[in-house]
Amino acid sequence: MLIDFFYSLRAAKLPVSVKEYLTLLEALKANVIAPSLDDFYYLARMTLVKDEQYFDKFDQAFGAYFNGVAKASELAFDVPLDWLKKKLQRDLSPEEKAQIEAMGGIDKLMERLKQLFDEQKERHEGGNKWIGTGGTSPFGNGGYNPEGVRIGGDSAGNRTAVKVWEARAYRDYDDQVEIGTRNIKVALRRLRRFAREGAAEELDLPDTIRSTAANAGWLDLKMVPERHNKVKVLMLLDVGGSMDDHIKRTEELFSAAKAEFKHLEFYYFHNCVYDFLWKNNRRRHAERTPTWDVLHKFTSDYKLIFVGDATMSPYEVLQPGGSVEYNNTEAGAVWLRRLADHFPHHAWLNPEPEGLWAYRQSVSAIRDVLGHRMYPLTLAGLESAMRMLSK
Repeated sequence: MLIDFFYSLRAAKLPVSVKEYLTLLEALKANVIAPSLDDFYYLARMTLVKDEQYFDKFDQAFGAYFNGVAKASELAFDVPLDWLKKKLQRDLSPEEKAQIEAMGGIDKLMERLKQLFDEQKERHEGGNKWIGTGGTSPFGNGGYNPEGVRIGGDSAGNRTAVKVWEARAYRDYDDQVEIGTRNIKVALRRLRRFAREGAAEELDLPDTIRSTAANAGWLDLKMVPERHNKVKVLMLLDVGGSMDDHIKRTEELFSAAKAEFKHLEFYYFHNCVYDFLWKNNRRRHAERTPTWDVLHKFTSDYKLIFVGDATMSPYEVLQPGGSVEYNNTEAGAVWLRRLADHFPHHAWLNPEPEGLWAYRQSVSAIRDVLGHRMYPLTLAGLESAMRMLSK
């Protein structure tokens, strides 16, 4: 069974060696874990995966291989399916949703939440006032409200929360994705600029032939400096939340960009840029880079490319404290304006269909801040963006 598991990991392009597999077998023989699938998962990941960049691929391969085992273990418990679903999650009609009014702004929303924390003493479900699950209260999860604070639990799919209070984990975009089409690379090549600089390193064959012929046949070698891609790109990538719907296309773009641009720097953000960015999503709370440092580190000749769906509460763009995760001291629009001013060659690539932009207040706000330099993440949109950035 475990031999097949080993080969399934290799098939998922995980660099797992025979020595690491034998280490796993030795640990199992020594009974270092309880007979639990969860414990085996952590032991297998610890012994077989030596670089955290492969954690996501390992999770997918592990889940695919042990799916049948997991289902069998679930059947051993006589638990009604309804117990596993969110209680009282309502399917409201458009008329019912229209009757639920917003609280009147983020400041009033947070003030009301503080009052409820002081007053509420027990769990609540299905109402329209207390912090709970289901229902139409602005506070909790699993229900519907046009403007609320999601506290714990998964989103019900409405994506209307202006704050999310939970431990949120994102994963890095994979830069080794096989590109399904070469057209993305072709579009990015519009931005490439080659120049010759430095010492002579490369044979200039046409000039050598010309010079040799002019020298009565005596060989006269001519050298030229090697060609280098001079374009410098800074890419800021939105990750998590509604961007989960666009992971595949974003990873394809990211992979193509790393292949095409020799001088590529990147950072992550969530929804909108604020006072810090990060390189690694697993350590984003511990290893942050102040946005001011990014502005000071990279010169204005970098081409700045934002990648994100720009879909969020308008508070997140326009108001201090509007971030969905923490209380930012300055509005996202302020930071976007600073970045746009520092990097005159900038563009925003949006994976959301362009036909929906008019119905997103946050999209309109960001487009206004960036001088309408927002392009759809399509081949035509990429070509337009690269043409603009190359001017």
